[in-house]
Amino acid sequence: MSEQYPILQGAEPFYFEGNRVGILVSHGFTGSTQSMRPLGEAYAAAGYTVCGPRLKGHGTHYEDMEQTTYQDWIASIEEGYQWLKERCDTIFVTGLSMGGTLTLYMAENHPELRAIILINAAISIPGMEPVRELEDMRFLDAIGSDIKKPGVTELAYEKTPVRSVKEILTFMEEVKANLAQVTCPALIFVSDEDHVVPPDNAQIIYDGIESELKEIRHLHDSYHVATLDHDQQAIIEGTLEFIKKAL
Repeated sequence: MSEQYPILQGAEPFYFEGNRVGILVSHGFTGSTQSMRPLGEAYAAAGYTVCGPRLKGHGTHYEDMEQTTYQDWIASIEEGYQWLKERCDTIFVTGLSMGGTLTLYMAENHPELRAIILINAAISIPGMEPVRELEDMRFLDAIGSDIKKPGVTELAYEKTPVRSVKEILTFMEEVKANLAQVTCPALIFVSDEDHVVPPDNAQIIYDGIESELKEIRHLHDSYHVATLDHDQQAIIEGTLEFIKKAL
């Protein structure tokens, strides 16, 4: 599937070459790299090599997204991982929302990962389940930009393809079924109030993974897109501290 629409300004993938420690950074469902760029830039400023791939079908137009599958999104992350592998000896993965789902997928399939950082990761969204039954509808309302901080907007689609919701539901089920394969250290950030992914996902993940070192950190002043919200600095500092500990 080739995308029909140009990449939106601000939704481009980002790459920063630094030391031999790499951080793979994944944005979420219907979103774009814009939501993760502040983190990527902060990690690069700390000296790390950073890759923020644009997930296929994202950051262009929702009609492009409608044509993609969750395997396409995995392929986008795997590509970023290969880019880092050519430059780094040690790799961490961090992701927001479905980027967190992809991060868990990577940990399940790449036991060599040093550690993962999850931000409002999606593993179970019961509110989306009724979409499975929709046959005649192509698009739903937007789910992006759930941000508490005034004046901040996520670069995300104004419509959500029904077909894509069905893809993420299948993907979450698959990742959830394999949580016990995650054994690397895990830092789990969760917003107390999130209007997209139920906060109990953090506990489901914590209980399901087999990591010896795992921790949940609560974000008290952000909604779903916490990377652009009031707790952005807390996420950056917490991640950098966690990475130092895990190295």
